[in-house]
Amino acid sequence: MSRRFGEEGRELSYGTYLKVPELLSLQQGLSKEHDELLFIVAHQVYELWFKVILFELETARDRIAAGDVFFARHHLRRVNVIEKLLIEQIDVLETMAPQDFLAFRSKLAPASGFQSVQFREIEFLSGLKEPKYVSRLEGTPDEMDRLRRRLEEPSVDDAFRGLVERRGSPSLLEIFRDRERHGDLFDLCEALLDHDEAFAHWRSRHVLMVERQIGSKTGTGGSTGAQYLRGTLSLGSGRSIT
Repeated sequence: MSRRFGEEGRELSYGTYLKVPELLSLQQGLSKEHDELLFIVAHQVYELWFKVILFELETARDRIAAGDVFFARHHLRRVNVIEKLLIEQIDVLETMAPQDFLAFRSKLAPASGFQSVQFREIEFLSGLKEPKYVSRLEGTPDEMDRLRRRLEEPSVDDAFRGLVERRGSPSLLEIFRDRERHGDLFDLCEALLDHDEAFAHWRSRHVLMVERQIGSKTGTGGSTGAQYLRGTLSLGSGRSIT
């Protein structure tokens, strides 16, 4: 009797491939409050999607640098769809009432979303490179090395500008006016704008959520909380095609 694919040895399963037991052991709260599990899972999911976004942005940058606009747009499209998921996930977090969050918030200090290294990597890789953030973060040596590398390596914005230069340096106005001549560059501009807009939308929704949860209180990491976040709303994802 022939065996079906995957039956040989019976060594691999859904759980072992995805390391589900290990994954489900990572939600270790600091309180007995009911909503802390939701808070932890939501932010761990953010970090997982950030990892995919970084992977896709790196590939898009390299495709742009190689002049492969078609596949660059494909990877940027995936980034945009993931960013829409990140925005929708805020609806899940907002099922947590402010008083339920405040019940365990004090135990989080000095941890803060401001310290998300992958979030800063996305900014740097997109083109918004702010060296001051490296000195402000308290990451592991490996995380700090990653941030410094992101500052030094070409961004998606750098790759885009290099491609435009190789195409004869048409201005953005020319690209948008003459789509017949610059059709692929126009499509790439649209994909980069989608990334920037979605990231800006996520920032905006995140600010509104923070204001709803903590009002004018300072952030757990020592920032001015919602006031600080509102000051970042004009940043988008970076400086692409501006």
